[in-house]
Amino acid sequence: MQSLKDLYKTGKGPSSSHTIGPQVICEYALKKYGQGRYRVDLFGSLSLTGKGHGTDRVIKSVLGEETEINFAGEASGDMHPNTLDVYRLEDGGAKKLFRAESVGGGAVKVDGKDLSERASVYPEKNFSEIKRFCLDKGFRLSDYARYYEKDIDGYMLSIWQAMKNCVERGLNKDGVLEGGLKLERKARSLINERSKNETSLMRENRKISAYSFAVAEENADNGEVVTAPTCGSAGVLPACLYYIYKEYNVSEKEIINALLSAGVVGNVVKANASISGAECGCQAEVGVACSMAAAAIADVYDLDINKIECAAEIALEHNLGLTCDPVLGLVQIPCIERNATAAIKAFNAATLSKTLSEKCKITFDEIVEVMYKTGKDMAEIYRETAQGGLAEIYKENILL
Repeated sequence: MQSLKDLYKTGKGPSSSHTIGPQVICEYALKKYGQGRYRVDLFGSLSLTGKGHGTDRVIKSVLGEETEINFAGEASGDMHPNTLDVYRLEDGGAKKLFRAESVGGGAVKVDGKDLSERASVYPEKNFSEIKRFCLDKGFRLSDYARYYEKDIDGYMLSIWQAMKNCVERGLNKDGVLEGGLKLERKARSLINERSKNETSLMRENRKISAYSFAVAEENADNGEVVTAPTCGSAGVLPACLYYIYKEYNVSEKEIINALLSAGVVGNVVKANASISGAECGCQAEVGVACSMAAAAIADVYDLDINKIECAAEIALEHNLGLTCDPVLGLVQIPCIERNATAAIKAFNAATLSKTLSEKCKITFDEIVEVMYKTGKDMAEIYRETAQGGLAEIYKENILL
């Protein structure tokens, strides 16, 4: 598994696979082939939701406004659902330079090769191997991460600062998000509203939701977020950590420990399955974010590794089958609300793990395998193509 620095990245929303990934690919093209006239053919989800996700905007910002962009339609055969071909336009025609894939979380491949070219940092291949290693050495998951990445704390502090800043920016903004849905920002009103007979639990859930809305709305507005594990799911983990930071008065060292534990969980999924909505539906994005957040909360609760695993497993299990059906191809409906509900679910999963871990029948590795198989079996219209589910209903309502 690669460094946690490859999992947690800061970048502009609204989609790590549709904006950060293509940006990296185009920067690679510019560095390798220089200035000139380019054409980019987009396939699969990049084609079907690229306009709503801002893929064309990002490509032109790197390669130039004169770049030709061809929304080429569905991916065929064994193509990755986020595939793009880059051409150099020359007198007499176009010369294909390479085929690239945006595989999720901002990670990319060029002609089948991981562009980062970073060597594996963690030799353990799955959670069971990690757990065995930790139990043998008496490590927590945060100790495990530091064992292999001795300089990781400074980077994680910058990630936490970026998350915190994003929440606070989002809480202080009003207005309507661009894209055509005329969706109003709601984080600020959520944090300030009071309901008659509001219980303490309702108040807690409202605050967690407000923090999640703040980040998800910033993401939808092309703001800077942290991939955790993706831009589309960026509101879940920061909301949970910010709530803990504010309400529990925990130290930043504890927050960093929680981020490391969450990162190990996310890394296991990234290495053994997928964190791409186009490949496996929203279960691979918001579902994995929920799982990471549950592990982070369990770490703050000072639960042992078995309970942390149980929390992560519960969270992912109860997001199985979650579709990715963005209305108008925007990362707004149902994405923003979905981040908030997942953040609340993460707290429930961590709480349940205290009681259920001793009788847990399913390992985290098993639920990761099931999630991946479920995603592969999911119809393409439910995998970030804006052709089914809520996206289809909205189109029908427009027609009516």
